[in-house]
Amino acid sequence: MESFNQLIQSETPVLVDFYADWCGPCKAMAPAIKETADELSGKARVIKIDVDKNQAVSALYQIRSIPTLIIFKKGQPVWRHTGMIDKVSLTRQLQAFV
Repeated sequence: MESFNQLIQSETPVLVDFYADWCGPCKAMAPAIKETADELSGKARVIKIDVDKNQAVSALYQIRSIPTLIIFKKGQPVWRHTGMIDKVSLTRQLQAFV
């Protein structure tokens, strides 16, 4: 399995969803994130990071509130959003880096 650092080094944009199983807004965002992933399959990658199970990565990117979404391109964060966002806006943001 690829490490987190290997995943985000990609030329292809990577949307990282920092979430927790107990987080209500994270659960509410899940369908929009999945639909966006399906829509941009092959053009972008979407991964989910459980902040409780991946505390080192969460600390590195200063995740203080969830859900937090970060788009990485070539290892660099190019967009970040904390809180809920609608599917159309999320897809538009990700498409900007495809």
